[in-house]
Amino acid sequence: MDSALIWFRRDLRLADHAALYHALKNSRRVFCAFVFDRAILDLLLAEGSNADRRVEFIHGAVTELDAALRARGSGLIVRHAPAADTIPQLAAELGVAAVFANHDDDPYALERDARVAARLAADGRHWQSFKDHVVFERSEVLTAGGTPFSVFTPYKNAWLKKLTPFYLSAYPLERYAASLAAPPAPTPLPRLEEIGFAPTNLRTLGIVPGEVGGAPLFADFLTRIDGYAQARDYPAVKGPSYLSVHLRFGTVSIRALARAAWERAQAGSAGAATWLSELVWRDFYHQILHHHPQVAERAFRPAYDRIVWDDDPALFTAWCEGRTGYPLVDAAMAQLNQTGYMHNRLRMVVASFLTKDLGIDWRRGERYFARALIDFDLAANNGGWQWAASSGCDAQPYFRIFNPVAQSQKFDPEGKFIKRYLPQLAGFTADEIHAPWEVPPLRQRAAGCVVGSDYPSPIIDHAQARARTLARYAVVKEKPE
Repeated sequence: MDSALIWFRRDLRLADHAALYHALKNSRRVFCAFVFDRAILDLLLAEGSNADRRVEFIHGAVTELDAALRARGSGLIVRHAPAADTIPQLAAELGVAAVFANHDDDPYALERDARVAARLAADGRHWQSFKDHVVFERSEVLTAGGTPFSVFTPYKNAWLKKLTPFYLSAYPLERYAASLAAPPAPTPLPRLEEIGFAPTNLRTLGIVPGEVGGAPLFADFLTRIDGYAQARDYPAVKGPSYLSVHLRFGTVSIRALARAAWERAQAGSAGAATWLSELVWRDFYHQILHHHPQVAERAFRPAYDRIVWDDDPALFTAWCEGRTGYPLVDAAMAQLNQTGYMHNRLRMVVASFLTKDLGIDWRRGERYFARALIDFDLAANNGGWQWAASSGCDAQPYFRIFNPVAQSQKFDPEGKFIKRYLPQLAGFTADEIHAPWEVPPLRQRAAGCVVGSDYPSPIIDHAQARARTLARYAVVKEKPE
């Protein structure tokens, strides 16, 4: 075809980009666009804050992407408007035959893309979209009976059995890069403030958006990946890849990451095999959202919607602000609130605490994470919360309840992570810091932190909360009338 438009969304890179490759291969000229979608951004602003690390990360990644395209004689056409209206209008202005994009299976994105495709079709233009965000999507991995998996281990086994080098092959840019076209008129990127948002502490945290930020993190992780299986559960240790935000916004290629992990795993690396399993979990939750979109609002297991949750605003606020009196929980929430990131082990701990100690609906915690996490991904966030609440697919049994003190003793034994985010507890020893309310008053004063004054007393008794949770969850065993 003569010309096409590539619409960048959650795939803010040039390397190994499925839609870009197909657009360049099949078109003589390819224009590039990004839309700061007001249908999304205006809702964020309506929540009352114009400081959002995700928006700043996206803005930085778009800025870098535009510079990379300009270096190739092209550039981004950038709009700040509702995307469902803007993309068809832009396609008409440019006179392109088709719009290319990568799949996005979030419910809003599916509805938006359907509207765009209908508008394009009405104008005689084509909509073409491709898999790019996961290794296997939608119905690519099914049971022998042709149905979606709802248990992880058999899904993983089928996933690994299906995997071949073909599915991890990169889409080469250079072969067809000459088709990249310059915008018909200069379109300077709007500043962050011009789209209604203010800078955050993103740069202070050392988070670098774009491919230039993702590539060195990936390279660094490959030097540590062999020890991932042992290091990943300890929040005071440099164990994770820290690539989650780059995966979320596509500033790294999932194929490149999975290929490296698969090759290392085949060579005998237990750490690489464990990390590859984490990437499989990601695919698993995305196919769950595709086949069961109702999980965005309701329990995957319908029986769990019969649970009657407590509605205690004070307890929920204490959890959000890290004032529960349980140091590991509070340090984890401080990490989230201060950085927009939370260690994966701690995501499970705080989710269990909210649902099974405080008895608060998992959906409230899920929504709080959705606002606070810089790497927020609906499928993974929903899957994780429903796993912790025992309402999801292949979730932990409802009677398995994390003990926040035991988790602290096991995964932060010296209290290094706790002290990093709760410096007021720094005077306690490694034995004392996990349950400071049990420390004698004189010793508390000697440590410079009196519980109930300098640090909150526990807002709930874990043993009593466990008993209430078991009674609360008893309804899942009852047959509906």
